[in-house]
Amino acid sequence: MTAATATKTPCTYSIGRRLSLLLATQTVIGLGLLLATIYGITAMLFQAKHDEQLLGHTRVLKDMMQSASERAGTFEMLDKLAWSAERRPGTFLVVSRADGSEFYRDPPASFDTQAKTAQANTFLVTDKSTGDVYTGRLVLDCSQDAKTGQRMAILLVVATLAGGGFVAWATFWRVRCSLRPLLDLADQTRSIDVGRAKQRLTLEEPAEELQPLIEQFNSLMGRVDRTYAQLEGFNADVAHELRTPLANLIGQTELALSRERSNADLEDTLTSNLEELQRMAGIINDMLFLAQADRGVKARRGEPVSLAELVRQVVEFHEAPMEDARLSIAIDGDTRLPVDEALIKRALSNLLGNAIRYAEPGSQLHVRIGQQPDGSARLLVENVGPSIEAEHLPRLFDRFFRADASRCEMAKPHHGLGLSIVAAIARMHDGFALAESAEGRTRVGFSVLGTGTAAA
Repeated sequence: MTAATATKTPCTYSIGRRLSLLLATQTVIGLGLLLATIYGITAMLFQAKHDEQLLGHTRVLKDMMQSASERAGTFEMLDKLAWSAERRPGTFLVVSRADGSEFYRDPPASFDTQAKTAQANTFLVTDKSTGDVYTGRLVLDCSQDAKTGQRMAILLVVATLAGGGFVAWATFWRVRCSLRPLLDLADQTRSIDVGRAKQRLTLEEPAEELQPLIEQFNSLMGRVDRTYAQLEGFNADVAHELRTPLANLIGQTELALSRERSNADLEDTLTSNLEELQRMAGIINDMLFLAQADRGVKARRGEPVSLAELVRQVVEFHEAPMEDARLSIAIDGDTRLPVDEALIKRALSNLLGNAIRYAEPGSQLHVRIGQQPDGSARLLVENVGPSIEAEHLPRLFDRFFRADASRCEMAKPHHGLGLSIVAAIARMHDGFALAESAEGRTRVGFSVLGTGTAAA
């Protein structure tokens, strides 16, 4: 099985067709229920009409028979032709004596008296002179109303289906028109490539429902654009930082091999090469550490420790360069938090090293530790020296960024990742890095959230 056949395109569906089908189904159900109710009410009205006609005809016949009995004295004396004269159209009458023999029957009816559309009503009439009981059965022809009901049912079914079909077509058409902005956005998105990274999504007529999506996408593209620019700059910085030690290694090695050297000269060359290799190893290790931090790795927190004590331990490591620069240090404040001691010491060492390099000789450094209302702590290292321009402060923690390019040679052993590592360690402790510089005082540090959870 090839990769092309193994990776199947996920099944897609049309929003327009799905909405059309759903609305058409709802229309058919709703309209069908409505028209079925109308049909049921109409059938009930027809039934009420038939019952009223039967009762009316029955009442007339009973009154006529009673009147004839009173005038003639008996039903037998009644002229049977009178029954035929009183016969209503669309009805059929049969009158039977008590012994079951027929007293009167209408001429053959023009309709099927046994059909389901024929409704019958039975009534009793008593001959007052003889006391005999006569049974009448009146059948009413309802075939025309039944045909009307059938035609009405067919019409209602056709109307329901036609209504559902019209709603489906109209919905699909309207959805297609309404989704036109989405198709435009898809075309705009399809046209964005590396050469058009600055292009953003727009609509001629902004839609309230789509505007948040457009803003989020444009914001995402802005972040991607900035990240891409940073990545290009990062790659260039990495190439620049590694090119110099590699060039030194190649040049020194070629020079050493160009002619015979004494053991002392070869030892000096190897020592110099070792320094360059250590510098390259430091860059690579720092980059690997930053890559792990970017993947969201959290710090391993232990028991609460004194941050001031950690600062004092780091200060002892920097005593020699501080003495060379005739610097003193003061530690203000303290708090206890569960942190990764090794990482916090590394961040403090980077901050102190940075402050020592740029502090005025003979000045005093300050390490300020402050507890925040949200349970976090801030560690700031302050030095007296040249202020950092305001436009450089937001980029101070970018990788390989140097606010003063002229200091690169002076700070050759430092490859511009120290403050980036400080920011990464702050993120690993659910905090953030911060910097401010004004009136000859620069404060750089980070915050640490004291309620973090340990991570593997």
